[in-house]
Amino acid sequence: MHSQQVTAEPPSNDSVERDSTADDVPGVLRSPASGADRAPLVFDVIIAGCGPTGATLAAELRLHDARVLVLEKETEPASFTRIVGLHIRSLELMAMRGLLDRVLQHGRRRPAGGFFAAIGKPVPKGLDSAYAYLLGIPQPVIEHLLEEHAIELGARVRRGRAVAGFEQDDEGVTVELADGERLRSRYLVGCDGGRSTVRKLLGVGFPGEPSRAETLMGEMEVGVPREEVAAKVTEIRETHQRFWLRPFGEGVYSVVVPAAGVGDRAEPPTLEDFKQQLRTIAGTDFGVHSPRWLSRFGDATRLAERYRVGRVLLAGDAAHIHPPIGGQGLNLGVQDAFNLGWKLAAQIRGWAPETLLDTYQAERHPVAEDVLDNTRAQTELLSTEPGPQAVRRLLTELMDFDEVNRHLIEKITAIGIRYDFGEGPDLLGRRLPDIEVKQGHLYGLLHRGRGLLLDRTERLAVGGWSDRVDHLADPTAALDVPCVLLRPDGHVAWIGDDQQDLDDHLSRWFGTPAN
Repeated sequence: MHSQQVTAEPPSNDSVERDSTADDVPGVLRSPASGADRAPLVFDVIIAGCGPTGATLAAELRLHDARVLVLEKETEPASFTRIVGLHIRSLELMAMRGLLDRVLQHGRRRPAGGFFAAIGKPVPKGLDSAYAYLLGIPQPVIEHLLEEHAIELGARVRRGRAVAGFEQDDEGVTVELADGERLRSRYLVGCDGGRSTVRKLLGVGFPGEPSRAETLMGEMEVGVPREEVAAKVTEIRETHQRFWLRPFGEGVYSVVVPAAGVGDRAEPPTLEDFKQQLRTIAGTDFGVHSPRWLSRFGDATRLAERYRVGRVLLAGDAAHIHPPIGGQGLNLGVQDAFNLGWKLAAQIRGWAPETLLDTYQAERHPVAEDVLDNTRAQTELLSTEPGPQAVRRLLTELMDFDEVNRHLIEKITAIGIRYDFGEGPDLLGRRLPDIEVKQGHLYGLLHRGRGLLLDRTERLAVGGWSDRVDHLADPTAALDVPCVLLRPDGHVAWIGDDQQDLDDHLSRWFGTPAN
């Protein structure tokens, strides 16, 4: 029996008409023109994959009362305890939704420096964020917290359910599961990883480079004293950056070592594979034994040609894969979800401007391109060949300049992103830090996933957009511009003090005002 997690969903104000033949089935919706051979339109969005990206997207949609079903092919959450890092921008997004305190209880902070190609430079002074640190947290823990958050908001999560096929039409998507069950929704989003079934069935190209090198990673016990391990690791890492043994509990170490070659990703490595590679590179296998888990990862780098085809979209690793150097992967997917969630919800609620959903790809595809490029560059800098080592030494010198170090840290942590919203001040299109306002801090006002007008003039109004945009009149807000309009993802959509200009931008991002 497949395990399931299901919660009751609150009523929706969806504009799709109820089919008169379905009155005896609570919560079942049908498209007005749907034929008798179609499955009932029960959900607004079906999400394939309940990793961090899928769970975050589900929660974002539920903030706007969308009916959401998350399908996860695995029957149980992952049990291994790999540590992942939440970078500054992801921590800011957690704060925007009131999740940060919950997440911090389970993580360990470390300085926000030394990320780029593992070049050990200090944190630049004055990073413009209240959350200027990295949070290390076990991957199963952050996945559980995000899934729990989505369920608390009313999302349904069904485990042991794999998408096997789908068909889309002008009104929705019919999704077929591996067991033959058919479900109907208005949209389908593939958050199902680098080998995404949704992407493959959609026929979207995934160009890039295959893995040229692989790295072994695992957790296991070590049979030699800690001092001996530390001394040897320090020696080896002078030339091999893809090598480390880090303490992870009593006698347990996280072990990373280059693999002998590129193998079958579906086949996990063995303890003997680790021992052989440790002996090859370090001259000792450190007496490793009793592994908790063993895995391998490659340096394949690929980017989906399109993020959307009709009513089917891609996010997270389904849209892009890259080497894990710099720890950007999970963060990139979560940030995709924050960008997409409110836009897809606006489409479902019926107030989205005509091109709003298209801005998802327009904004996020270039961000992924940049991440792929910086991971390619970092991968080259990890090579032990003389040329890349010479470039690494040069970049290490250049990073002594604060501007260079700051630029690379802002790139890795995603706080340097500026979406192209047209001509305007540098702040336009950037995220606004968690500044002080009269009610405390800005991010505390964004928990509901709505837009926000921060008005220092006390003269402006959101008028007919008040059902989707909040208004804070605060002449004391820590801004050096008169007023800003924030999107639900915290990016600045408008700067100024003119009501007509504001109305034009409210229409651009939040559609036609309500009567």
